[in-house]
Amino acid sequence: MKFSRSLAFLLLCFMVYWSFRSLMPVYESDKEAASTTFSTDRALEHVKNISKEPHGVGFPAHAGVRSYIISELRKLGLQPYTQEGYTSGDWGNLSKATNILARIKGAGEGKALVLLSHYDSSPHSSYGASDAASGIATILEGVRAFMADNETPKNDIIILITDAEELGLNGASLFVNKHPWAKDVGLVLNFEARGSGGPSYMLIETNRGNGNLIKAFSEANPAYPVGNSLAYSIYKMLPNDTDLTVFREDADIEGFNFAFIDDHFDYHTALDTHERLDKNTLAHQGSYLIPLLEHFSDSDLNNLKSLDDYIYFNLPFFRLISYPYEWIWPMFTLAVLAFVFLLISGFRKAKLNSKEITKGFIPLLLSLAINGVAGYYFWKILTWWYPQFKDMLHGFTYNGHTYIFMFAMLSTGVCFWFYNIFKRTSIPNLLVAPIFVWLVICALVGVYLKGASFFIIPVFGILAALMVHIHQEKPNPFLLVFFALPAIFIYAPFIKMFPVGLGLKMMVAATVLTTLLFFLAFPFLGLMKNKDRFAYFAFTLFLAFGISAHINSDFNEERPKPSSLLYVYDADADRASWATYDQKPIAWNNQFLKDGAKNPEDEALKTLSSKYLTRFTHLADAPKKEIAMPWVDTVLDTVIGNERILELCITPKRNVNRLDIYTNDIALNSAKVNNIPLSEYYLKNRNKRLITHYISNNEFTELGMSYPKDSILELTFYEASNDLLSHPDFTVPQRPKSSIPMPFVLNDVIMVTKTLRFE
Repeated sequence: MKFSRSLAFLLLCFMVYWSFRSLMPVYESDKEAASTTFSTDRALEHVKNISKEPHGVGFPAHAGVRSYIISELRKLGLQPYTQEGYTSGDWGNLSKATNILARIKGAGEGKALVLLSHYDSSPHSSYGASDAASGIATILEGVRAFMADNETPKNDIIILITDAEELGLNGASLFVNKHPWAKDVGLVLNFEARGSGGPSYMLIETNRGNGNLIKAFSEANPAYPVGNSLAYSIYKMLPNDTDLTVFREDADIEGFNFAFIDDHFDYHTALDTHERLDKNTLAHQGSYLIPLLEHFSDSDLNNLKSLDDYIYFNLPFFRLISYPYEWIWPMFTLAVLAFVFLLISGFRKAKLNSKEITKGFIPLLLSLAINGVAGYYFWKILTWWYPQFKDMLHGFTYNGHTYIFMFAMLSTGVCFWFYNIFKRTSIPNLLVAPIFVWLVICALVGVYLKGASFFIIPVFGILAALMVHIHQEKPNPFLLVFFALPAIFIYAPFIKMFPVGLGLKMMVAATVLTTLLFFLAFPFLGLMKNKDRFAYFAFTLFLAFGISAHINSDFNEERPKPSSLLYVYDADADRASWATYDQKPIAWNNQFLKDGAKNPEDEALKTLSSKYLTRFTHLADAPKKEIAMPWVDTVLDTVIGNERILELCITPKRNVNRLDIYTNDIALNSAKVNNIPLSEYYLKNRNKRLITHYISNNEFTELGMSYPKDSILELTFYEASNDLLSHPDFTVPQRPKSSIPMPFVLNDVIMVTKTLRFE
């Protein structure tokens, strides 16, 4: 029996490993693969060629990447062309986007299938290998393999490689709202990235139910589907958007996103290179595209809308499992009835006792409380101990995976420790509390988060295990491991997914999920003798991985620290400043900041908007340089009725990349930039920021506004160029190899500011 328990425990550990390993294919060199199959090696060549340099909008390499994609589409026998125009998206970010389009003509007259990704990288230092050269490469290689069969699809296939996605989904907005092909689209497959590795998650964009989309996806039958309706429900709540969001919101067009999120520390940084892109991940993207392209190119794309929502989740061997929302409460009711039946049966057989059941809540609640508190305060304690981690703005450190495993071990050890204290209480009595708690969780998600209602599936496993414990004195440990498999396959990947995708500040999700998973596996784990030894072993692993994390907490060439430096000239105050966003400056930028450093909160200069609301942390006086100010020309200034109409043209007098315009606290009746009107909703919710123009080819900015004639308007202009490290008038050295430009903020720039007042 002891040997059986040990062997079953090893099987349990292997299944935890398999719950991760089975999520995506394993890369094998396939450069010589048949022409009709997707080759990861051939796709990787595209990634290498696209990601040689940072290629954000307005960067020198941007046009070169566009030319490369057009050339590759021509090699496929297609006739690509471009769509160009200004858009400002929903974020008030103006840019001239240049989309790349090509079309494979189908034999039928139905709706078209769109293959979508974007070719601009994030400004200003990202090489864009994962985000989103990987998506372009997947499409180019997938279309090549598809066309090699020489079969004409039923539906037209539109290849759309958008521009300016990183600035506000501008290219997608340009296509959806201004291109005639948009009315032909029936479905979109969008390939994206938010890291450089890990499984690619399938996320749905729809304004209605997901029922028909899930059915169609299951019919296409990709080999490694990774997706669940919990992620779908959470995604709908988050502000994160992709190009596909524009299709849904502006044209009511459904689609699928495929995006990977692991190695989040590479996202939007100079580390997003082809060398760091996980080949398994790229293979996973291809494993989605080929079957979906074959299926949807011949399917009826007119019948994908649905009022019905489906619960769905992936399991090894079974791929994607789904069922309608209507099953939520019948399944929950069945579980409750089974629980009540087992309680009655247990009391009749004298296997359950009210006092012992009550005792069973003590280790459960103590484990949940301690592990929850540990996870909740982890990020605060970590950034107090290592303040330099605050400079990783996305909140996932290079040793983040070690921290996840470390706290999973802590949570496991805490559970073993408390359940060891109550080892004299029988397993059936100890199981009542976890089942009750899980039924409460299932009831809550059934009301407030229906997409998570597949949580009920593992509950049936623990109910079956309770039945075995009630009716057998010595249950088979392998049978109990079998009943725990749904819980392991469903929840184990979540323990990693939440802190990876949402940052280590969400470590509480990992500790709580580990605890809840322990409860579901307790029918077997309760059989283990000497639970205190398992607790000590888990605590030892916690300490070992803690030491490993500490050893790898420093920054070096392999784990470079994000850093920032700006030169800011305030023309109104005739004052120049060095500025940084760094919580812990390094020697490279501190040499400009250490003398006469000032508190940014005491200065008139305020930080421009950024993704994580990051503000300047240090300011210091800087020598004044002769930096040319933009020319602001008043084209029109008149009063009509109760409105004042003002039109300006702002022309750069040096090579610049970005212009931000802010106003005082004034209500604008209307505004347009380069003849692009800003929406009424945006104007009412913009605070003081009016527009950010990401400038290509040093173009001018035309600004038109109307506002109440008795109001006083103040406009503050922030003009920035990404040339601080290369400008001949400055002697800022290149960063050391142990540092990279901080992402998500304006960085390495020469910025000039000026305020104009219109009374």
